[in-house]
Amino acid sequence: MEAKSYWAIKTGLFIVVLFWFSYTIYQLSKSIFNGIDIPFTDVPATIGLSFRAAAAFIALGTVLLYLFKKDLSTPEMTASLRWILLLEAAYWFSLFPSALWGFRVTFPRYPREVFIIGTGVACLAESIVMPVALIGLFLKLSSKKPGANAVKWGLIAATSYIFVLWVNYSAQWSSDIILNGFSILTRYPVNAAVFAVTVGGLLLLTIFAGVFARKSSMTDTLAGVDLKKAGLIVTAFGLYFDVALLLWLLFGSISGESISQTFFVYHNMDLWLFSLPLMGLPLILSRDKNA
Repeated sequence: MEAKSYWAIKTGLFIVVLFWFSYTIYQLSKSIFNGIDIPFTDVPATIGLSFRAAAAFIALGTVLLYLFKKDLSTPEMTASLRWILLLEAAYWFSLFPSALWGFRVTFPRYPREVFIIGTGVACLAESIVMPVALIGLFLKLSSKKPGANAVKWGLIAATSYIFVLWVNYSAQWSSDIILNGFSILTRYPVNAAVFAVTVGGLLLLTIFAGVFARKSSMTDTLAGVDLKKAGLIVTAFGLYFDVALLLWLLFGSISGESISQTFFVYHNMDLWLFSLPLMGLPLILSRDKNA
């Protein structure tokens, strides 16, 4: 790969990690200063978000060292990645109390299914699937072990990330449909478009990522992974957030405040993913498919 492509990928990685760190600090600060409404869910979630902030801080420091310290050793890099994985797993597991709350809570104004699907199912998927995938990668990632299992579990973790966000965002739209009926889609083409991209588009991307992960899982190193296809997945995942945000900026909540749009814009801890194309596009445009 040419030097320009190499630096484009490294720069894109730095910007994405910087957005991850900055956005997480912003959300953590907002969570602390806004106070606690439901201690059973808010306290663990805030603690979990502090774990993610720590993970993002380590990631940012590691990327900076990777960019400017040429002698960063493999053991040093591996140790940093393992800490990031462990802290990120703790963040996702901190959503488990929210899952329990979603299955048990009742409010007279809302059907119980809204909380079961929008909070219970969504948080249960996130708090179980992601920690299992991340801890699996944590256990396999070692500078002293063969790389095949680490690459395999890295691909599993990446696919799991897309999957749990598909579950989460689809659950929010399902809650809107329970409350308002399908008219929230049929009367508003913008809502229908975002719904289709969410429920259908993210599902197709999850399947494509899963197939890619399975085909690439037997390689011993990243050199055996088709990074052009990986870049395509990363870019498509980021573009989902870009499209959804752009439509919201252009049209707002045209059907009134909805669960899905309110959650996606104001309470979404993963909105920093809109920056992913900055890392994915250089991978796609690189001359060497293995970068």
